[in-house]
Amino acid sequence: MRTFTRITILLCSLLAWTAQAQVVTTSPVFFTDTTPVTITFDATQGNGALANFTGNVYIWTGTVTNLSSSNTNWRNVHSSTFNQADPTALMTRDASNPNIYRITFTPRTYYPIPAGETLLRLGMIFKNADGTVVGRAAGGGDIFVDAAQAALTARITSPSPGTNGNPLFVNQNTQVSVTGAASASANLAFTLNGTQVAQQANATTLTSNITISQTGRSVVRFTAVSGTSQAVDSLVFVVRPTVVTAALPAGAKDGITYLNGGTSVILNLTAPNKQFVYAIGEFNNWQTLNSAFMNRTPDGNRWWVQINGLTPGVEYAYQYLVDGELRVADPYCEKILNPNDDRFIPSVTYPNLKPYPTGATTGNVSVLQTNQVPYVWTTTNYQRPSRADLVIYELHLRDFVARHDYQTLRDTLNYLSRLGVNAIELMPINEFEGNESWGYNPSFYFAPDKYYGTKNDLKRLIDECHRRGMAVVLDMVLNHSFGQSPMVQLYFDNATGKPAANSPWFNQDATHPFNVGYDFNHESQFTKYFSKQVMAFWLQEYKVDGYRFDLSKGFTQVNNPTNVGAWGAYDQSRINIWKDYYDAMKAVDPNLYCILEHFADNSEEQVLANYGMMLWGNMNYNYNEATMGYVSTSNFSGGYYGTRNFAGPNLVTYMESHDEERLMFKNITYGNQTNPAHNVRDLNTALARTEAAAAFFLTVPGPKMIWQFGELGYDISIDQNGRVGNKPILWNYYQNANRRQLYDVYRALIALKKKEPVFENPTTYTQSLAGAAKSIHLSDANTKVTIIGNFDVTSTTIDPAFQSTGKWYNYLSGDSITVTNPNALITLQPGAYAVYTSRRIKKATLLPTRTQAAAAVLRLTASPNPTASTALLQYELPTPAAVTMTVQNLLGATVRTVSTAAPQAAGPHSVSLPVQGLAEGVYLVRLTTPQHSQTIRLVVQH
Repeated sequence: MRTFTRITILLCSLLAWTAQAQVVTTSPVFFTDTTPVTITFDATQGNGALANFTGNVYIWTGTVTNLSSSNTNWRNVHSSTFNQADPTALMTRDASNPNIYRITFTPRTYYPIPAGETLLRLGMIFKNADGTVVGRAAGGGDIFVDAAQAALTARITSPSPGTNGNPLFVNQNTQVSVTGAASASANLAFTLNGTQVAQQANATTLTSNITISQTGRSVVRFTAVSGTSQAVDSLVFVVRPTVVTAALPAGAKDGITYLNGGTSVILNLTAPNKQFVYAIGEFNNWQTLNSAFMNRTPDGNRWWVQINGLTPGVEYAYQYLVDGELRVADPYCEKILNPNDDRFIPSVTYPNLKPYPTGATTGNVSVLQTNQVPYVWTTTNYQRPSRADLVIYELHLRDFVARHDYQTLRDTLNYLSRLGVNAIELMPINEFEGNESWGYNPSFYFAPDKYYGTKNDLKRLIDECHRRGMAVVLDMVLNHSFGQSPMVQLYFDNATGKPAANSPWFNQDATHPFNVGYDFNHESQFTKYFSKQVMAFWLQEYKVDGYRFDLSKGFTQVNNPTNVGAWGAYDQSRINIWKDYYDAMKAVDPNLYCILEHFADNSEEQVLANYGMMLWGNMNYNYNEATMGYVSTSNFSGGYYGTRNFAGPNLVTYMESHDEERLMFKNITYGNQTNPAHNVRDLNTALARTEAAAAFFLTVPGPKMIWQFGELGYDISIDQNGRVGNKPILWNYYQNANRRQLYDVYRALIALKKKEPVFENPTTYTQSLAGAAKSIHLSDANTKVTIIGNFDVTSTTIDPAFQSTGKWYNYLSGDSITVTNPNALITLQPGAYAVYTSRRIKKATLLPTRTQAAAAVLRLTASPNPTASTALLQYELPTPAAVTMTVQNLLGATVRTVSTAAPQAAGPHSVSLPVQGLAEGVYLVRLTTPQHSQTIRLVVQH
């Protein structure tokens, strides 16, 4: 089934009731799954997108059945591909009225409805051949017609009901002509608020004029009675109150303000130029009650109402009903419910998730909850790493841990701590469209996406990171938003498929290339205010340490929609926007990290960097050319902030990010093969060359970023399963000796960078990074460092240019050399490299010290490893001994223990270790006897 984002858009204000023409009519009115039915579509009605269209029009249609998850959930879609023409779905244009189209079919044969499945409704929209122009209901949603379910069916055929279950809004004392039809002769009657106003015996239709005089809600009910059978249909009319202009109460916030010990809230919506708004939800049974009719502020921009009588601690779903047709969630809410996505969120990820109010409303709904227990932060003395020492680990939760949740990531932090990174950058976690996503399609900016867990799980993760001295940076997407955003929906032109011209936040057309979704106008005061609220919120509520702003170069109204070069040119207006945002963030948190994915002209980036912002520095191409063995295009020089005339370490350089192809994939796919003795496409050769790249990456002064599993030589293409599709999570790479060697090199280099001041603030720094033989030199009063390497596939010589004579120490190998001539040429084999220091610096060891003899004696192994269910642990005892076997997660918590009270005999033994119930990840299995102990790693993959 094709899943559609249902964007409900207001087309007109119902200031006075008029008869609503129908988008679709059926002949006969009452049909079953075995009845031929003619669908007639009026292209001038609904959103009018296909009005006066001259090309072919097709129906895109499916069924709502007893197995649908809601009364709007399609099943059994007729056509296979939305963006292609289906001849069996071609509508016939009326000869006398070119805006009228018809198609006739029998539902049971037209749709692939399985036997035993009951047809309830037909869902449909209408489109041109490739689906770029789509006719929808007036609210922008799907169009539905009901199938007959019983021998006697009654239906009000005129006027048409409101869209999405909304009432019809009328002026007081409006006279309405109503018509009802029955599927068979019956006694028919209309009632208004329980009082009969018309009747007709033994008839199939009844028409009456009804005057709506009562303020508030009025219910018109049509009843058909034949013998013992009765069928009923109804319409709700509303005479709305006069809008009251009133100032927002003091202290009221955007979205929800909690009051009175948890029994009341103020709801506050920004929606200038709207006519009226109701707050509807579980607190008023989704009814348009006068008590939930919202006040308008004197400036006309905001709508607010106080809702009373709430039960403290209870979650309430709610929406705003705007101008009688559009139902939207609260843009400022911190939790939403989605009718399609939530059912696919595992309970282990989000326990006790509130169910969507199916049948009560449509679209995303907001959630409020009074008297929430505040999270108690345990880390209160956290100090952020300096920018110069920053080593960021960018990760995507979905593709990093199999349970894709904050809790499992928190349990896996020891892996990152041991690697030595001091910051993690989470790809976007704001509530985005769907579940399986990179997150760059956001819709709700204050709500963490539930697919990754609860908000307190996220806070616990951040708290634990801070306890370990690790910063947390959020990838924030404020260049654009997507169709489920209530701010998009509030001002949208369905006919053009674009934001409306009067949108307070969005441009009708993007002002720059490479835009996705709907482009924010960052010159608008409404957008500036909203963006600053988002920026402040996560710093204050979640204590994040900063942001990486996606597509920051798009924050401009200088219109270059197709000219990439002009878009990247120096733009003073964009600089002004970013300085304003940076000042606002610093007012909240003076020491935050503000990282821009900018990629504009260096003259502009230099201004932003020297103002205090940090810029992404993409060096993927250059480093990958080097690792593949193509040295003429492998100049690393641009990775140093000094070469760009930045006044400080504000260039976040990276070899890989979520957006670039993986180094190792290109190494083994496209690497240089001209020297058979050093074939870059060989896995182990490619890994060794990536070590060399790391030595020339992590030693360059300034902040650095690593993409997840790059330290293990992840070699799955970015395009496998589609660019943003799921990628395999290969924790078993950690068990491969050569991949583990790469991890150890990363770990040692990160430790060196963070430990030694020479990398933070060298007195002198020089680099020669353009040719095959590359070198870096750093010095301060205490330490000198020389890094040399050969990125060719044949041997070469290099002048090491040691800064002094005397003893130099190979940091990674532990060897030393005595230098008598600093410029004596050194021959380097292909891929060889070395990091020399003028004094001995102890390299960090990966595991706690243990004797090789003990390991050799016990010979502890686990198989299979990785395992999904049970691992067979095998070991040998040199002498009889009692044995204790423990399994710890990487936080050091013991999760399994196996002990023997009596001594076991000398010789080989085995024991089965079940791993059911353990989260995926790396565990330490320790075998202990009174004389010996041995620890091995076990990878759990379900």
